[in-house]
Amino acid sequence: MQTSSAERIRDLTEQGFWGSDTLHSLLASWVKKAPERLALADQPNKAELCGLPAQRLSFAELQQFSDQLATELLQQGIGADDRLLVQLPNISELVACYYACSKIGAIISPIPVQYGAHELKQFADELQPAAVITLSDFRGQDLAAQAREALPNYPVWALGEDFAAAGPGHVFDPEPLAKHLQQQRSDANDIVTICWTSGTTGSPKGVPRSHNMWLSIAEYTMAAGDYREGEILLAPFPLINMAAIGGFLFPSALLGCSLILHHPMDPPLYLRQLQEEAVTFTIAPPALLNQLAQQTQLWEQCDFSSLRAFGSGSVPLSPSMIEKIEGQYGKAIINFYGSNEGISLFSTPATAPSPEYRATMFPRLGVAGMPWQDRAHTATTTRVIDPESGQEITTAGVPGELCIAGPAVFDGYLNHNGAGVFTPEGLFRTGDLVEICGEPPNYYRIVGRCKDIINRGGMKISPSEIDTLLEGHPDLAEAAVCAYPDPVLEERVCACIVPAAGREAPDLEALCAWLLERGIAKFKLPERLEVLDALPRNPVGKVVRGQLQAVVMAPGENS
Repeated sequence: MQTSSAERIRDLTEQGFWGSDTLHSLLASWVKKAPERLALADQPNKAELCGLPAQRLSFAELQQFSDQLATELLQQGIGADDRLLVQLPNISELVACYYACSKIGAIISPIPVQYGAHELKQFADELQPAAVITLSDFRGQDLAAQAREALPNYPVWALGEDFAAAGPGHVFDPEPLAKHLQQQRSDANDIVTICWTSGTTGSPKGVPRSHNMWLSIAEYTMAAGDYREGEILLAPFPLINMAAIGGFLFPSALLGCSLILHHPMDPPLYLRQLQEEAVTFTIAPPALLNQLAQQTQLWEQCDFSSLRAFGSGSVPLSPSMIEKIEGQYGKAIINFYGSNEGISLFSTPATAPSPEYRATMFPRLGVAGMPWQDRAHTATTTRVIDPESGQEITTAGVPGELCIAGPAVFDGYLNHNGAGVFTPEGLFRTGDLVEICGEPPNYYRIVGRCKDIINRGGMKISPSEIDTLLEGHPDLAEAAVCAYPDPVLEERVCACIVPAAGREAPDLEALCAWLLERGIAKFKLPERLEVLDALPRNPVGKVVRGQLQAVVMAPGENS
């Protein structure tokens, strides 16, 4: 299955942005170069999570294990372009499945382990998978039984039972796979994954991506994070989307890195793995980095001498956190902003030296007159357009929709007619609201989603701007704002807060006074306060503002 046109393939290949490497061809190259090097390691609590033994696999062993899985898939009738719905945590079997699917030309569609029967039906209706691969036990939950009940018309294979039951080292007949590889030549422009949008504003949409698209994301990520050959990478985010697939799986294949797995997030175990595995690069949730910055004693108890840098993102970062971890602890912070569709922005110590800039601003890639010289800038085009008129915005401080094109960007959603997805010039309409900023104005600041903007009497308010300020409040563990209806102004702002452990929640007056001290305009101040036990988040940790509004609107349930 290919979604890119012959013209697009030709143009990007001639420009040197796309090539001929596939995920499994990269693995094969490292089997030749460094067969005994550690390729993959499970988290030590894997058996407790899912009843399967933790594994440490060299590149040669990973090659053999993925060959075994590829052979099993072929024996089950799975072949080129067949789609597999895969619901697994970060375990070595999931990584081996990626390589196995790459080898036989099947398409892997990974989904979060948190999703239930309703979401499974949604995905299956869109994907029409040939089979489902999952677990019979994940933290006491029978995911396979759930899938069989939700999807009675699809084969469901449980790891360790129906599929990969023999495990690594199992002797199998290599001939079926060898014959398949001779008959079915792989192409770097073939679709290898169908991931899903996070569904923060609606139902998740399928995002087909080729090897070349993923490799472009990986190249940008590696350049931003200064990844190096043979490094040790700790992947704490689920291998279901851009952050983990583009930030860890493909870079590990490109550079022969050791990939250390972690999931679901367990901060004490994560910190332990950082030290015991001598990790050199990882991506950490902003909340954990904030904790490390605030608790110097905790940092000093750990040995992070091998670590070069932290990546982070998905929400605006704290400038004070960056200043503390870089200035006092000596570890660089890279701010990533991306999506499964191919958004790839990043702010590094080189492109945004000041913590204030790096926390919230990203270089304007592909815009004439910018000082950036890297491959991502050369390959990528970004523009800001007025969502209503479609006119380009070039003035600083005026919000507009970020639009982007380049070799990392997908061709369109699964089973979608393409309406409204791209501009007439072919740039992907991200739905992200940004403004040009900085002195000089060489940066973008993400100010929210186009559909998230609160309209208070004609004054447009970005929720994420207020979220970022509230996250710095010392008495709050979590905070986000959303709109609630008003008969006069159309919408007003409600602040939803979760008090920090052992702290008393501020009242509305105190919260607004704290915001005013930080220079916020009065018309942006919350006019309602809700104290919650937790904010609704999707499986990748983003606040689902639609669900937050539903909680706010539910009568009699909140404080």
